[in-house]
Amino acid sequence: MIYAMPYRTPDPGNPRVQSTRDRILAAARELLAETGPAGLTDSLLAGRAGVTRQTLYRHWPARSGLLVDLILEGPDGGYPEPGADPAMVAAEWLASLRAGMRDPARRAAVLAVTAQADTDPDSAQALAQLMTDRLAAFNDLLKPSGTQVTAEEYTVLSGPVLARVFFDRAEITDEFIASVVEHWLAAAPEAPA
Repeated sequence: MIYAMPYRTPDPGNPRVQSTRDRILAAARELLAETGPAGLTDSLLAGRAGVTRQTLYRHWPARSGLLVDLILEGPDGGYPEPGADPAMVAAEWLASLRAGMRDPARRAAVLAVTAQADTDPDSAQALAQLMTDRLAAFNDLLKPSGTQVTAEEYTVLSGPVLARVFFDRAEITDEFIASVVEHWLAAAPEAPA
C-alpha cells in the first residue's frame, strides 16, 4: 500500500484478493464518471462490482481509502523517469499529472476527498498522506539531479496545473507546463541548474 491508512488490506499478495480490488476500483471509476461522488454509494458500488458490502468494508473501511487508491492508480500514459535535469523531470511530472486529471473519475475522487477533509478525519488523513506520497515520489525522480523540494515548493509547481483543471477548466498545453516549470525554477530558493 502506498499510504498509511488506519486499516489493513486483506491478504494483498493473493491474486484473488487483487482481482476483487481491481474489479471494485473499476466499478468505482465507472460510477464516479457517471454520477459523481454523490452517486458512489456502497450499495451501488457493491452491485456494480459483484461483491457484498461486507467485502467493500474489508478492503476499504473508510470511503476515503477507496478514493485515494483510485487517485493513485497511474494514468495509462506511463510514469516519469528519474533524471539529472530538474526542469525535464518537473515537466514530465506535470505531463503525468495532466494525463491523470483527464480521467473524470480521478478528478471526482480528488474533489471528493478534498471536500470531505474538512469534516471527515479519515479524508483529512488520506489527503495528507496523498500529499506526502506525491511529494516523496517527485523527490525520488529528482534524486539524480541532487535537487529535493519541500512541500511548499511542490505546491508552487503542481498548483497551477490543478488550478487549470479545477478552476479554469482549460486545456493544459505543453507550453503551459513549460511556463509553470520556468516559474517554479525561478522561485526556487536555490534554483537548480
